[in-house]
Amino acid sequence: MPERTGHSATDSAPAPGSSELSLEPTDPSAGLAGVDAPPVPPPGGGRMALVVGGLVLALIGGFGLGRLNTDSAGSANPPGVSGDHTHAPGTAPHEHGPGATTTGTTPVGTELGGLSLSAAGFTLVPASTAFQAGQSQPFQFQVLGTDRKPVTNFTVVHDKPLHMIVARRDLSGYQHLHPSMAPDGTWSVPLTLATPGIWRAYADFTAADATGKQAAVTLGVDLVVNGDYAPRVLPPAAREATVDEFTVTYEGTPQVGASAPMMFRVFANGSPVNDLERYLGAYGHLVALRGGDLGYVHVHPEEQLVGGAVKFWLAVPSPGNYRLFFDFQLAGVVRTAEFTLTVS
Repeated sequence: MPERTGHSATDSAPAPGSSELSLEPTDPSAGLAGVDAPPVPPPGGGRMALVVGGLVLALIGGFGLGRLNTDSAGSANPPGVSGDHTHAPGTAPHEHGPGATTTGTTPVGTELGGLSLSAAGFTLVPASTAFQAGQSQPFQFQVLGTDRKPVTNFTVVHDKPLHMIVARRDLSGYQHLHPSMAPDGTWSVPLTLATPGIWRAYADFTAADATGKQAAVTLGVDLVVNGDYAPRVLPPAAREATVDEFTVTYEGTPQVGASAPMMFRVFANGSPVNDLERYLGAYGHLVALRGGDLGYVHVHPEEQLVGGAVKFWLAVPSPGNYRLFFDFQLAGVVRTAEFTLTVS
């Protein structure tokens, strides 16, 4: 059995007065397997041709100067963030959200990934989507390309070729896992889903698309756990969370359609923690899930700590409720601080 790597956040008890819904699992598995030359001016039209030609040259010159000025002013993206996702593996900060190779001038994080089984020519094919509550079982899947064959060439990004995030539809039960891949392209990871309900599994990876260009993609699939589903009430928005003996806070306010800095700090007994360790090549990782559809963004921070804080750049695509999951490591132990973010 492949070794399970990753971690999960602590599950809390159902909220009092929550409704219940009985679910039956299903298994939707499909099996693994040039410019034309200008016309010559008419006789007597030489003066007019000269005037028109001068106007054309002026317009072209103005356009060129505009392009030069735009380039010299710099990009709207935060430091280290590439619009076409051509960064070297492990380079920070950046986000994995949209299932596409480019974001153009769209601020990073304004599109969400994980909303579909297919994106950018890749398709996620699970062996099974039915689980029993509280029982560990292997979750196996393949990623197919446009030729319907399993993809086996993945790029290592932040120490792993594929990151898997799992959470229940009510934004509880977060897990960050790292499946292993067999030579035939079948991925596998032991997975325990603690409570009944609908869960969402995200496969976050970078691989070459049909054109040979590296594409950062996040695909998602629902998993079903049989039993009485008691949805949990989303905790109120807060900037402070407690994880074991640590308190975690964040500063900054994400904006719709505009990247903004977010600073996460860890405290122990009221004092700042100054010995955060790198986890998967970075001092922290941030996953944002949108309430309602569980749209996904996985954010990596700036390379170095900023005044002892882990600094991310994040934009949100719309108003609404989001659940933030901040992974950090101390003394070899990875913990997750959870926050509710409400964007009006």
